Amino acid sequence: MENYFNYFTEIEEHFHRRRGPTLLLSTLDWALIETWKDAGIPLEAVLRGIDSTFEHYASRRTAKTHKVNSLAFCSQEVLAAMDDMKEASVGATSSGHSDTTFAPSEIASFLRRNAEQLEQLLTAPQPRTTATLPYDARSMVETSGQTLRSLAENIGDKSGCSIEDLERRLTVLEEKLFAALLTATSDEEIVGVRAEADRQLAPYRRKMPVAQIDQLHKQYVHKCLLDRYGLPRLSLFYM
Repeated sequence: MENYFNYFTEIEEHFHRRRGPTLLLSTLDWALIETWKDAGIPLEAVLRGIDSTFEHYASRRTAKTHKVNSLAFCSQEVLAAMDDMKEASVGATSSGHSDTTFAPSEIASFLRRNAEQLEQLLTAPQPRTTATLPYDARSMVETSGQTLRSLAENIGDKSGCSIEDLERRLTVLEEKLFAALLTATSDEEIVGVRAEADRQLAPYRRKMPVAQIDQLHKQYVHKCLLDRYGLPRLSLFYM
């Protein structure tokens, strides 16, 4: 795993530089970035793919009327850039950027902040922008908050886990949260989220491999459920 946790921010800022900051990334865009991260696609390949996409669109006659409005349009070019890097023996572990590391105090602060957000979901009134946390998921939310606080206390301990191990634990913890939400949310709501994911993905099904479409669909549903109930993303990539 790359010791470079600005993956999401770098991609977002690069896309905005090419497209303009007025267009916010959609839920689908964020889910796509996560599939790239999970697939181990180096940051440099993603940035190259974005550049190639905009260069190709700029050379078309319809460039003034047809814009690159989503990262999904860049998917094929990102995969092509990944293949080019493999052929050039750059390797999937090279991002072309300096590794960014965080001090233990920064990581501990991030873990405590997420723990506090989870705890507030159990004690404070829910904002109007989020749905009420299902009763059956509350136990997992409480356990997750306690786990995050424990990890924060141990992060500076030399006998504690490495950053890579910590990220794996956070990934497992978030997957458990998602599973609890999936079980506690009504079938009608889940069907609605999946239907919206299908609508969002429809224009890109012919442009992406089936495996990537399936993974993107899963990530979209995952993110929608976490956002619906106001749960934070736990990965260090979201620091």
